[in-house]
Amino acid sequence: MKGLSFLALLVAFLAGGCAHRPSPVSSLPSSVASFQPPLALAASNSEQIALKSPEVSVTSGSVDDQKNLNEVQKGTGEGTETIADPPESSKSSPEMSVKSGNEGADSKENLEDEEKGEEKEIAPIPDPLEPFNRAMFHFNDKLYFWVLKPVAQGYNKVVPEAPRVGVNNFFSNLKFPIRFVSCLFQADFSGAAAELGRFAVNTIWGVGGLLDPSSSQQLNLPKRDADFGQTLGVYGVGQGFYIVWPILGPSSPRDSVGIVGDFFLYPVSYISPWYDWLAVRGYEEVNTTSLRIGDYEFLKDAAIDPYVALRDAYRQYRQKKVEAGRGKPEPPKPGGVR
Repeated sequence: MKGLSFLALLVAFLAGGCAHRPSPVSSLPSSVASFQPPLALAASNSEQIALKSPEVSVTSGSVDDQKNLNEVQKGTGEGTETIADPPESSKSSPEMSVKSGNEGADSKENLEDEEKGEEKEIAPIPDPLEPFNRAMFHFNDKLYFWVLKPVAQGYNKVVPEAPRVGVNNFFSNLKFPIRFVSCLFQADFSGAAAELGRFAVNTIWGVGGLLDPSSSQQLNLPKRDADFGQTLGVYGVGQGFYIVWPILGPSSPRDSVGIVGDFFLYPVSYISPWYDWLAVRGYEEVNTTSLRIGDYEFLKDAAIDPYVALRDAYRQYRQKKVEAGRGKPEPPKPGGVR
C-alpha cells in the first residue's frame, strides 16, 4: 500500500507541474510585439525615426532595407500604411535651390560679360576732328550726287552689265599684289597661295582677268579681302582717330598709311604721265559705282545722322577685317623677335 500511495503522489505532483508551464505558442506574440514600439513611433512622426529608432533611420535611404522593413511590418500587421520615406522632391529641393542659385549667378555674370563685350565691340572711334570731317563728308556727298552718280548712271545706260562686271574683274585682278603681299605679311600662306592661283587662272583662262573662273564651284578659290591697313592692325597697330579725306572718304591714321602702301603695290599707280593714271583711276571708280548705285543712298536715307552712321559703319567694317586677319596664324614679329 505504501508503494502504491507513493506512486500516486508522484503522478499527482508531475501533473500539477506540467499544468503551470507556459505554452510555447503564447510566447511568440510577445517577441514579435517587441518591434511594435519603434514602428508605431515611426508611423506617428517620421521626424522621430532618427531620435528613437536609429536602426530604421540609418537604412531609410536604402531600397533593400526598406523592403526588409516593410516585410517586418507586414509580419506584425500594424503601422504598414503610415510608413513612407519623404517624397523625392522634398529630399532634392535643397540641392535644387542651391544649384539654381549658382546657375542664376553664373548666368548673370555671363550676361554682364556679354554686355561688356558688346559695348567694347560697338565703342565709337575717337573723332577729335569732327568739324573738319563733317565738312569733308558734305564735300564728298555733293561730289557723289552732283558728279559721280550722274556719270555712273549715264555709263550704266550705255554699257551693259556684263562688260561692266568684266571691267570690275579686270581691275580686281590687277590688285593681286596688294592681297598677295598682305597675306604674306600676315603669315597667311594658304591665302597667299590661293591668291597666286587665282591670279594665274584668271589671267590665263579668264582672258586677262575679265572673267573670274577661279571663283567657280569647281576651283573654289575665293578672293582674300586683305590690304596693308589690315596688316598693320593684325600687327597690333591701333586704328587711331577718325578722319575723312576728300575724294578718298573715311579713313584713320593707320588706314591712311595703308592707303599709301596699297598705292605702291597697285600696278595702275605706275602709269605715266600722272593724268593718264588719274584718268584710269577715274574710269575705275565710275565703273565700280555703276554696279553699286543705291547702296550709299540706302545708308543715308535710313540714318538719322548719315555722318555718324557712316563713321560707325566704317569703324565696324575695319575692325572685323582686322579680327579676321588675327584669326589666321600669328604673323612673325619684326626683327626676328619671338
